[in-house]
Amino acid sequence: MKMEPIALHGGDRVGAALAAHGVRFVFTLCGGHISPILTASKARGIRIVDVRDEATAVFAADAVARLTGVPGVAAVTAGPGLTNTITALKNAQLAQSPVILLGGAAPTALQGRGALQDIDQRPLVAPHVKLFRKIRHVRDLGPAVEEAFAVARAGVPGPVFIECPVDLLYDEASIRQWYAEAAGKGTAIPDRLLRFYLNRHVEKMFAGSAEMVAPRVREVSPPTAAEASVEAAAASLARAERPLIVIGSQALALASEAPRIAAAVAQLGIPVYLSGMARGLLGRDHALQMRHQRRAALRESDCVVLAGVPCDFRLDYGRHVRRSATLIAANRSAREARMNRRPDIAAIGDAGLFLEGLVAPLAQTGRRWNSWIEDLRTRDLAREAEIEEQARPDGEFVNPIALLRALDQAAGENAVMVADGGDFVATASYIMHPRGPLSWLDPGVFGTLGVGAGFALGAALCRPESEVWIIYGDGACGYSLSEFDTFVRHGIPVIAVVGNDAGWTQIAREQVKMLHDDVATVLARTAYHEVAAGFGAEGILVNKTAEVPAALARARAAAKAGRPVLLNVWLDKTDFREGSISM
Repeated sequence: MKMEPIALHGGDRVGAALAAHGVRFVFTLCGGHISPILTASKARGIRIVDVRDEATAVFAADAVARLTGVPGVAAVTAGPGLTNTITALKNAQLAQSPVILLGGAAPTALQGRGALQDIDQRPLVAPHVKLFRKIRHVRDLGPAVEEAFAVARAGVPGPVFIECPVDLLYDEASIRQWYAEAAGKGTAIPDRLLRFYLNRHVEKMFAGSAEMVAPRVREVSPPTAAEASVEAAAASLARAERPLIVIGSQALALASEAPRIAAAVAQLGIPVYLSGMARGLLGRDHALQMRHQRRAALRESDCVVLAGVPCDFRLDYGRHVRRSATLIAANRSAREARMNRRPDIAAIGDAGLFLEGLVAPLAQTGRRWNSWIEDLRTRDLAREAEIEEQARPDGEFVNPIALLRALDQAAGENAVMVADGGDFVATASYIMHPRGPLSWLDPGVFGTLGVGAGFALGAALCRPESEVWIIYGDGACGYSLSEFDTFVRHGIPVIAVVGNDAGWTQIAREQVKMLHDDVATVLARTAYHEVAAGFGAEGILVNKTAEVPAALARARAAAKAGRPVLLNVWLDKTDFREGSISM
């Protein structure tokens, strides 16, 4: 292996380790505490993508991790730079996304002494990451990055934080001079004691740093379910009359396995519901994929496989699955596999590999469930007909269902959809047909608003050949609208569609009905398209259903020419999701 040149400063050690792990992008908002990391990474061919909010940097790193399987990397400055990431960091943790967050910190000798942006960062961050690593010696910077990548991917994936004090990142000569000047030249005993302490402190910081060790990538093997669990699950499915599979995001933790997982599900011949990152796994219109009436199907099924899906609020804490059914839980997390409802069979390991493992034993049974599939398909088609009826334009502005149907038809076959919002986005989840595996990005179980720009940024960089669409609620849009500046500066041609119904509609639905007050749920028909245009993007206003096809075509043309676009679509109110509040 070719050795890297001797590191000029601590940032070089970090940059070299990132490059060794195949990192292509570092997302950041600049700060003096982390500048050496950014310059060293850039020098090694890593693209530095600077954003307008630290949360966006983490959301972008999260998207990269989900789409590639390689942990995404964000770097933020100390103090407020770090605190601004907490929501995005927690979202990554709950979505089980392997993110590496590099954070600056005050000089090691000044921590706790009132230095600029100096806070105790561990209590804030540690609850939301798999590992919090505080670096004290320059020689430990590279190995810490190596450890972070291994920990983030192992077992149940998740984020890792590395705290890099600023005096470990700059070159040794500058830091020694800085500490010498801080020590002064006084001859009094306190002055001499201070010099002795600081000299000793610097020696410890740089001890062993003369030797540069080539970065290495640690092998991480995915956890696999016990063979007995796979066999028991296959036997239960072979006996079942009405089996059902529900696949969630965790089943695609191994992004490279997505095509094989899709092929396995198709071979099994069992009807399936897809959620989260698993949307699109089987393509647009696979005969086995059901989209509607999941609760009814679960109540009727006699054998249910939850592949990377816990029994949380989305399954009514397990009550959607009837008690007499055989429940099979395939999950990397033993805790999640048993959450709220103990399964009959727990297959603890990677859920995607578990599904692949079912193919061989079930192929021998020759069982088919055509009648059961036909029953579910008939219900699906009936619900589609109801939705089609609701899509008729009959209001003052644009029917949201008609808009989403038009968007679904217009988007390219390589489209990646990013979902950021409440009522409008939840409606989209019923209407939109993701094109293929890993083509749908939503926040996950945390239900976080504000993921849109960051997710779209990460997706567009990972898949430059794809159309990247953000489906925004008008409330969610406000969180990351300023990132259109980022899209323009970095040449990221995303297309954002804002469903503008002038309200926080998902909350207003139940609040007005139950409390008879719309307080704090009312927004305006804000000119979001003008804001985007002010940043240099293409801004388009649509307030009639008849204008939608031409507006979508114009947006696609602008994006193809390399320009980001925002369509501000004024929506009519609907009762499509009446009574859908979740707790």
